[in-house]
Amino acid sequence: MFGNLFEEDEEDSSFVLPGGGGGVEPGSKKAEPPAPRGALNLSGLQNQGGTCYLNSLLQTLLFSPEFREELFSLGPEELGCLEDKDKQEAKVRVIPLELQRLFAHLLLVDQQAASTADLTDSFGWTNREESSQHDVQELNRILFSALESSLVGTTGSSLIHRLYHGTVVNQIVCKVCGYLSESQEDFLDLTVSVSGVSGLEEALWNMFVEEEMFEGNNLYRCSRCNVLVEAAKSAKLRKLPPFLTMSLLRFNFDFTKCERYKETGRYTFPLSINLKPFCEQAERPESEYTYELFSVIIHKGGCYGGHYHVYIKDIDQLGNWEAPEEELKPKFVKKEAQLSEPVLEKEDPLSVLIAILSQEESKSILVDQLGQKLLDTIGVSWNKKFRKQYGPIGKFLHSHSDVFMLVSNATRVALKSTTLTLVTDTSLKNLSVSHELDLKPADGPHWFDLNDSTVTPIHERDIEKQFQGKESAYMLFYRKAELCRPEEAKQNPSYKVPPHLLRMVQEENARLRQRREEFESSTNTVEVHLHLAPHYQLENGALWPKGSTQDSTLTLNFDRRRTVGDFRQAIYQMQDTWEGDMALTLAKSLPAGLHLYNTLTDDQQSLFSAGVTNGSDLFVWNGREVCGTSVQMGSEWEPVLLTLLRASNGAEEQGGAEDASGSGLLRVMRGFPGGTTLEVVCEALGPEDTLLCQEESQPGSSGGGASNWRVFPPSEMHRTLKELSLKDGDTLLVLEPQVLDTSLFSLRGDVVTVTTPSDCRWLQVEFRPRGDRPREGKENGEERRREKISASGNMLLSEVKQSAIEQLDMQEQLIGVECCLRQVDHTGKLLPPCNDSTLVVFVIPGVTVAAFTPFFGLSAFVSPTPPVREDLTVREAGVKLMTSLFLCRGAAPGPTQLFLYFTVSSGSSTGAEMEIMVEESITVKECLRLMLKAACLEGDWWHLRKMDWCEEVGDPLMDEDASLTELKIGTGDTLVVTEGQLPPKGFLKLPIWMLGESDESFCQADAKGNHVINGVGNQREGLPSADGLGGPGQFAGHVEISVEASLDDLKIQVLTLPILQDLCVPTPAFLRVWLLEGRRPSRILRGRLQPLKKMKLRNGMELGVQRLLKEEDLGLKELLLWVKIGVPGERKYYPSEELVWDAGREGSPRSLRQAIAAQYGLSADSLHMAKYCPEKYTWMAISSWSQQVSKRKKKKKAENLYGAPFHLKDGDIIGVKNLLIDSNKDFSTLEDELEQQRLQQEAEGRKRGGQNGGGEPSVEVTAERRGSGKQRKPEVALSINVGHFR
Repeated sequence: MFGNLFEEDEEDSSFVLPGGGGGVEPGSKKAEPPAPRGALNLSGLQNQGGTCYLNSLLQTLLFSPEFREELFSLGPEELGCLEDKDKQEAKVRVIPLELQRLFAHLLLVDQQAASTADLTDSFGWTNREESSQHDVQELNRILFSALESSLVGTTGSSLIHRLYHGTVVNQIVCKVCGYLSESQEDFLDLTVSVSGVSGLEEALWNMFVEEEMFEGNNLYRCSRCNVLVEAAKSAKLRKLPPFLTMSLLRFNFDFTKCERYKETGRYTFPLSINLKPFCEQAERPESEYTYELFSVIIHKGGCYGGHYHVYIKDIDQLGNWEAPEEELKPKFVKKEAQLSEPVLEKEDPLSVLIAILSQEESKSILVDQLGQKLLDTIGVSWNKKFRKQYGPIGKFLHSHSDVFMLVSNATRVALKSTTLTLVTDTSLKNLSVSHELDLKPADGPHWFDLNDSTVTPIHERDIEKQFQGKESAYMLFYRKAELCRPEEAKQNPSYKVPPHLLRMVQEENARLRQRREEFESSTNTVEVHLHLAPHYQLENGALWPKGSTQDSTLTLNFDRRRTVGDFRQAIYQMQDTWEGDMALTLAKSLPAGLHLYNTLTDDQQSLFSAGVTNGSDLFVWNGREVCGTSVQMGSEWEPVLLTLLRASNGAEEQGGAEDASGSGLLRVMRGFPGGTTLEVVCEALGPEDTLLCQEESQPGSSGGGASNWRVFPPSEMHRTLKELSLKDGDTLLVLEPQVLDTSLFSLRGDVVTVTTPSDCRWLQVEFRPRGDRPREGKENGEERRREKISASGNMLLSEVKQSAIEQLDMQEQLIGVECCLRQVDHTGKLLPPCNDSTLVVFVIPGVTVAAFTPFFGLSAFVSPTPPVREDLTVREAGVKLMTSLFLCRGAAPGPTQLFLYFTVSSGSSTGAEMEIMVEESITVKECLRLMLKAACLEGDWWHLRKMDWCEEVGDPLMDEDASLTELKIGTGDTLVVTEGQLPPKGFLKLPIWMLGESDESFCQADAKGNHVINGVGNQREGLPSADGLGGPGQFAGHVEISVEASLDDLKIQVLTLPILQDLCVPTPAFLRVWLLEGRRPSRILRGRLQPLKKMKLRNGMELGVQRLLKEEDLGLKELLLWVKIGVPGERKYYPSEELVWDAGREGSPRSLRQAIAAQYGLSADSLHMAKYCPEKYTWMAISSWSQQVSKRKKKKKAENLYGAPFHLKDGDIIGVKNLLIDSNKDFSTLEDELEQQRLQQEAEGRKRGGQNGGGEPSVEVTAERRGSGKQRKPEVALSINVGHFR
C-alpha cells in the first residue's frame, strides 16, 4: 500500500543465521549459540534487516489463542510435510507449515529470539524484500489472503473468515418516498480516521452513528423516484468477528505543502469497548458486543522513517511477568539529615564500588559514569589501579553478579537487595529502605512489550503513553470478551501443540543445550604459559632463563571459570617436587626480559576475574625472591633495553660488547628498570665524572662522518628512565673523563661531536656494467667489481670517481666512455647521480646496518640529501662515509642539468621507465620532443604530465612554453608522456562519467533519495560506486569547455555527448555534478551561474554526472550526506538516504544531530552518530558534547565538523544509532572486520616482500571490492507467493 514509506530506525546489525544462531567470530573456536530465554520466558523475533513490521504482526497472531490453536489443529495429512516440498507431485502447503513451526519455536524452544528466515523464504521473499520497509496494515491483509489461498481444500479453509471477517451495511434512505437502498461490504480490519477526532469512540460514532445528508447542490438520485432527491446515508456493523482489528490512519498528505506528515496528536482508545451503539442489530446479549484490547502495534518515528513494536496482553499467562527494571530501584527515606559515610577500603575495588553505589540517591548509576565516580572518590582511575589485576570494570561487575545487578539493557548498575541490607547494617545506619512499589504482579493476564528480539514487561497504564507523539499506536486488536480460555491452557505453552512439533522442539532444545555446553567449554579454556622460578635468574632488571626456554616454561590449558586455588593445585600436581609457598604472578615478555606485575592472592577468585586470558604468562615462585635476589614488580619498573656506546681502549672487550667496524666505539645492549634514575644508571656504567649523552636527530645533518650528541644536564639526572621517555632500543653514549682528550671526541658546551676515525673514512664503489638492479656474478660478460676507496668529508666526488676507476683497474676499459656515481633505493633501482632521493646503502659483508647507526644515525640510510654534482665534496653532497656508491655508464649532471625519469602512457597501458638528462632552462615542448625522440615516437598528439609524490599521474603541464625551472621540476622527478592533445588556452578538457546509470535502463527511481539508479546486476568495469549512487559508473566521454563557462553550460554540454543524447533531463538543475578523486565522488560543484575557473577545475579532472528526480541548487554551506540507520540489535544498516544539511549557521555535531532527527522524526538526544572511513573500513564516532578551547581567547567554541578530525564533505557516510532501542554503540559491521583483516594481511604481505610480485592490487580489483556495498533498491510492492491448491 505504502511501499517502503515506513522505514525502520536502523541500528548496528549482524548476519542472521537461518536457525537464529549468532555469527562466527573470525578465528573463534566455536560458533556462539543463540542466547536462552530470559526470566520472562517469552521469545522475541530476529529482525532480518527491515522486518519489524512482520515481527509485530506475527507476535500478535501468536498471542491470539483461537488463531494459534486453529492453526495447530491442521495436521500433516492436510498440509503435507516440509520434507516433500521439493517433490513435484506433492501438495505441500508451505506457508501454514512454516507458521506452525515458528509458533512452536516461539512457545517452547529455549532461545531468546527466533528467526523468521524460513517463513519469509516460504513467502518467496529475497534479501530485497527482507531489507525493505513496508506497512504493517498492508501486510495484515496480504498475509491473511495468502493463508486463505494456502488452506483451500482443508478444514482450515475458513479460518480467517471465522475469526476476522465482519460486514458493514451502507444504507441510503430517500427523504421523499422512504425507499431504502442497501449495500454490504466485507472487512478483515476497520480503517478509522485519526485526523480531527479525539479518539476511537468518536471516530466510530462518526462512521456508524452520524448520518451524511444529501441536500442542496449534493442530491441523490433515487432509483424509485428516478429524480434527484434529498437523502440520508448511514452505515452500521452487521456482523462482528471474534477478533476486531482497527487500522488507524496516522499518515496523511498536506496538499498545500505537498508533503506527507504524521498525525501525532492525542488519540485515545479504550481497553474495553462496547460496540452495541454502532451495530445494526441491538437485541443480542450485551457480552456479544463487548471487546477487550489485547494487542497494540506501535509505530515510532515520522512519515519518512520509524520502527514498529507491539504491546501484547498475555491472555494464557505464558510469560513470567515481573516489575519493569526501573521499578526495582529501592527508595531510601532519610531518617536524619546527617548520614554516616561508609568506610572505604581503597585497595578493595568491591568495597569502593559498593560504597559509591550506596551513596547514590537511587542506588544505581550509569555504567559509563561509574569510572568517573571512582576517580572522584579515590583519586585514581580504574584502569590505572585495578584493570591489570581485575580486568575492565564491566567484566568486574559481571563476575560479581551476586553483588551487582545490571539493568536497563546493561546501561545502569545497581546493588542487589542483599547487598543493600549489608550496607544498611554496617555503613548506612541512618538510612532505611522503603519498597513502596508493589513488585508482585496481580493475578490475571499481563502486558509485555515485544520489540523484535527484546521482550520487556510493562504495566497496563503504559498503554496510555501511546495515545500521542512520534511513538504512538498504529493498529489495535480487540477480542470478544465472551471468549473464555480453559484452565489447562493457562501457563501451558504446549497446549494443543501437535505431537510431531513437540518432538521437533525437544530435539532442537537438546541441540541447543549441547551447543551451549561445547561453546562454554571451548571459549573458557585458556592456554597459560608457566615460567618456573628455579630456572630463572635476575639480570639487568629483568628475568632471564638459565638454560633453554623449553626447560623453564610449561604450557597448561585450564578452564578460566575455575578459581585461582584450583589452578594452583593443578600446578602442584604437575610439579610434585615443589616445596614451600607458591605465588602466581602475571608476567610479560619484554625486549629486556621477563617482567612481573600483579600477584594472584585471592584463591576464591576465578581466573577470568583475575585477568588471566588466553596466552597469558604466569611466573611461579615463592613471592619473595629469585635466586636470592628480590624482584621489583609493576608497570613503573618495566625494564628498558638500551644500546650503550663507549670508547674502545684497544684491549679485549667483555660482556657482549663489539667494536662497530673498527670505528673506535664499542656497542653493547643492557637493560635497566624503568624506575631507575639516570644518576643510578651513570654510577653503574662508570666513575663519578662519567657523562651520558643522547644523539641529536636533526634533519639535513651534514655528511662526512661526524655526529653530535647532547649531554644530559644535571637537572635530568634525578629523573627516571620512564620520565625521560626512553624506550627499548634507544642509544646512549657513555663518556668517561679520560676519553675527552682523544681526537675521537670533542666537547663544546653540552654537545659532544664524535668524529669518524681514519680507518673508517672510506666509501665503497661498485662497478655496475648495465641494468638497473644489482645482481651477483657477471652481467653480459662483464664482471661486477667493488673496491673500498679512502675518502674524507672534504674530498670531491670527482676525485672519488677517479680513485675508484684506478683501483678497479678500469682505465683502459672506460677510455672515451662517460661514467658517473649513483646510489640505489631499497628496491635496487638506480637513483639519479648523487641526487637527493632516499639513500639505502649497500654495505660491506659482515657489517650490519645497526653497527653504523650509533655513529651516524639512521639518517645515514634514509634521510634526504640535497642534489649535488661531482664538483661538490662528500660532505657538501650529504654522502655518509662507510656507504656504497655505484659506478655506472652515463654522463654526470652538470651545474645546469636535470636528471629525469619518464614513461610513455598510451590509453590504459604504461611503458617501462626510462632516463634522460636535459638542461633545466629548456621548455616543456622541447623536453617533450627529446623524450619522444628517445622513445622512438612521432606525432603531435602527446603532452606531458608530472608524477606526484605518491606516484600518481598528476595534472598536465599546460604551459608548454614555460621552462622546467619555472614549473619547479627538479632532478629525480618523473614525467609521463601521455597520449592526447592539450586543449587551447582558456579551455578545459574534462573526462565525464555517469553515476548511477546503466546503458540499458535509465528510468528506475529510488524513492529514498533525489537520484535515479540502475537495475541490480548491471555490474561492469568502470567507476566504483559511492554509497547510494546505485551501480558502477559508465564512462561517457570528454568535453572541452571554456573556463569562463558556467556550471549550467557544462551540464548542457555534457548532455550533448552521444551516449547521453536520449537521456530525458528537463533542465540542467536535474543534473548533479561530482568532482571525482581517485575515481570516487568527493565534492559536488555548486553555483549554477558561477564560472568554472572559480571552481578550481583543472585539465584532466574527472567529473561524475548524476541524474536527479527533482531540481537541486545546493548552497555553498549545504552538505549532501548519506545517512545509514542501524538495524536494532544487529550489525548491519538499512539502505542509506540522502540528507542535505545546512551547516551555514552552525557546523556542530548538535546541528547535524538535529537535522537527522528532524528528517526521521526521532529524538535528537537519543541519537549516536559516526562518520565512516571507507579507506580503512572504520567508523569515527561524533561526540555529542565535544568542545574546543581557544588558547588565545580562553573561551570555549563549538566543534566544527568541517575541520579536524572529521573534515566532513559531500558524499560522506554518517552512521546513526537510536539509543532508545539499541544500547550498542559499536558501528562496525562484519564486512568491516573482514576488510580490516584483509588490509592487515596485505600489509603483512608487503612486509614479507609482497604477494603477486609485491605490487598493489589493481585499480579494478580495489574498485570492485570497495564498491560492493549494498545497493539502494527501487520501491517495490509487498507480495507473498502462494502455490495452487484448488
